[in-house]
Amino acid sequence: MTIWDPWRGCHRYSEGCKHCYIHKGDAKRGIDTNEIVKTKRFYAPIEKKKNGEYKMKSNQLVYVCFRSDFLLEDCDEWRWECWNMMKERQDLTFLFLTKRIERLANCLPKDWQEGYPNVIIGCTIENQKQADIRLPIFTALPIVHRNIICQPLLSPIKIKPYLQNVELLVVGGESDVQGRVMDYDWVLDIRKQCLETQTHFEFRQCSTNFRKDGKYYHLSVRELMRQAKKADINI
Repeated sequence: MTIWDPWRGCHRYSEGCKHCYIHKGDAKRGIDTNEIVKTKRFYAPIEKKKNGEYKMKSNQLVYVCFRSDFLLEDCDEWRWECWNMMKERQDLTFLFLTKRIERLANCLPKDWQEGYPNVIIGCTIENQKQADIRLPIFTALPIVHRNIICQPLLSPIKIKPYLQNVELLVVGGESDVQGRVMDYDWVLDIRKQCLETQTHFEFRQCSTNFRKDGKYYHLSVRELMRQAKKADINI
């Protein structure tokens, strides 16, 4: 996997953004995350070597806007070029996650039709409230490959009605010293709903403040993914 950040910066948008690692990291470096700017790697997917070959190698997953949101309002004038680059690089698979799924219909290129086959779109939710707001919109949109990202998971979620045509559901906790508690029972319940709908499921990471079988645990950030993998509950 490679990361392509055509721009950097973002704005907090909903409950899941409270302890955003991007804002936290930028604050340590004295950077204003709310200032949205193009990066030097804006044209990375189509940059070429002297021999005419693309610098970004074929047949890999490209994570788009790792440090932002691809549907950010501030970037409406830049996004059309990104769509063009994705269309040009059919040999790559592009993945972006968004909390702003309600904007997608008005941000799509004219030739989108039922979706670009090399683009995966992930809708991020954190609780039942956001699931019921975002997922009805998400499921109705023309998308070839769709994922749901429950991270940070802040509550139990009844998600089964929204899992049709979802290729992967990812669950993860909050990675902050003061992060909100995630209960392992919430994870297992979502996993059960994925089993019932034959949806691929991945438990990506625990939360720093984690509850299992009624007991509370405080985990270091470096343990979060390791402990989730140790649970061995991926489908």
